[in-house]
Amino acid sequence: MTQKDITFVADFLTEHFNEAPELYNRKGKYFNVERVGQYLKDEDDDLVSPPNTEGNQWFNFLKDSTHLKESPLLFPYYPEKSLHFVKRQMEGVIDQCLKKPADVIGKSVHQAVCISLYKVSQSEDSTPQLFKLPFLWNDKTSNLHYVLFTMLENSISKIHILRRHTDTSRSVSNGILAVEFGNFLNNSINESSDSRCYSCLDAHFYDDETVTVVLKESVQQEGKERVLAQLPLS
Repeated sequence: MTQKDITFVADFLTEHFNEAPELYNRKGKYFNVERVGQYLKDEDDDLVSPPNTEGNQWFNFLKDSTHLKESPLLFPYYPEKSLHFVKRQMEGVIDQCLKKPADVIGKSVHQAVCISLYKVSQSEDSTPQLFKLPFLWNDKTSNLHYVLFTMLENSISKIHILRRHTDTSRSVSNGILAVEFGNFLNNSINESSDSRCYSCLDAHFYDDETVTVVLKESVQQEGKERVLAQLPLS
């Protein structure tokens, strides 16, 4: 160790481990431990070494401001408490703020349409996951709402597009359709239909008129080809 290192450690011990007789009757340490850790303890006890707020510009600003001093918009400050205590207080306030909107929004939601996508046997203990990659897109120009998704197992090479009008009283043509990729990327008519079969890894709307898909070869071999394709909705 260099002399600089020793001096640094000595200064740290001098600053943080001085005896504090005024704390002898309190639970815990009799000296000021490293001051960051006390803020992270998950307990409601007061801090052993609370911060000194004297000269703090924000507190001085609040103290001198008639309008902000008692403002309900400012979250109260607890200089004697840890961050865990403040976090619980803030979560309680946020939960209270969100309770009414959640209740109002929940009561306003209703089912517009029911479409059967697949059926499973009632005797099965666990229902297999057949629904994958749901991606939502709202076309504000045409007032249309889209859902992109894929169905596993029997239709792995297909992507499904569900389209609904944002006005639930109106309907649109071709409310749901499927696009099958299969072997559409074969280079020649002589290639086997099973040699270049593709399935969908992911799909998102690029814009109101275009869908971007990530495809992969379905053959069981190393170095499967990946394709990024953009498909016009039309």
